[in-house]
Amino acid sequence: MGADVHRTSRAVSTEVRARLDELRPSERRIAESLLADPGAFATRSVAEIAEEASTSTTTVVRFTRKIGYDRFKDFRHDLTEENLRERLALAGTNVQSPDIVAGDSLDDIVAKVAANESLSIADTAQALDTAALTRAVAAVAGARRVDIFGVGASSIVAVDLQRKLSRIGRVALEWPDPHAAWTAAAILDEQAVAVAISHSGATADTVDYLRLAARSGATTIAITNHAESTLATSADIVLQTSARETAFRSGALGSRIAQLMVVDCLFIGVAQVDAEASIGALQRTFDAVRERRSSE
Repeated sequence: MGADVHRTSRAVSTEVRARLDELRPSERRIAESLLADPGAFATRSVAEIAEEASTSTTTVVRFTRKIGYDRFKDFRHDLTEENLRERLALAGTNVQSPDIVAGDSLDDIVAKVAANESLSIADTAQALDTAALTRAVAAVAGARRVDIFGVGASSIVAVDLQRKLSRIGRVALEWPDPHAAWTAAAILDEQAVAVAISHSGATADTVDYLRLAARSGATTIAITNHAESTLATSADIVLQTSARETAFRSGALGSRIAQLMVVDCLFIGVAQVDAEASIGALQRTFDAVRERRSSE
């Protein structure tokens, strides 16, 4: 593929959604046409796309480059493959599109949520930078303590990471309140790691937390869907998700499952650094709960 330096390995539609706000009106019309019907869009020529969006072929080429492709045929090839993955994910169901709309039956909702979350995991696995993940694993494994913060759905993921790390004997703290998170970040040092989780990468409380942690000398890790977001550019290490929208154009469900996938990879990587100790700690925590339940 003749990809330029801005090309990411994320799904085309995910990349298009991530860049919507930075597109010109004419380019945004192209993007909206793609997102409305990716399958049909992938079959059109540059001239047909330009006509559909009431713009020029030059604008179509410029849009393609903004998404990260030097050549239109590579862009269309990847979009075609993405559409094929979606069709396979929906195989065996009675639904044609993974987008949830008002009026869907519960059977449709189950099928679409399952397909979208499977695609979010697969797309994130493709997009996740293993070199960045390696650095994150080393940082967490060598840290004196790990502080974790997220807002809303991301806070659920923060709790999950904290519980996982604690079960293998790591000192991990999750801060549910922004003020508590900021005060904790202010007293971190070079032996600490701060993890900030935000789908958009623009959540002000989360960005402030990471910047405070960085100012204190901690190694900072961002888990986000947007590599060019304020959160990502403020972090030492970025673990990028590739979440699909699942419900009425909301990223809440797709982002959570994608973040959890990244957290699982990070946790397992850390556990493997000292596998024997990690397995022993997991067994002891399991035994503690089992013994407690058996005495009740």
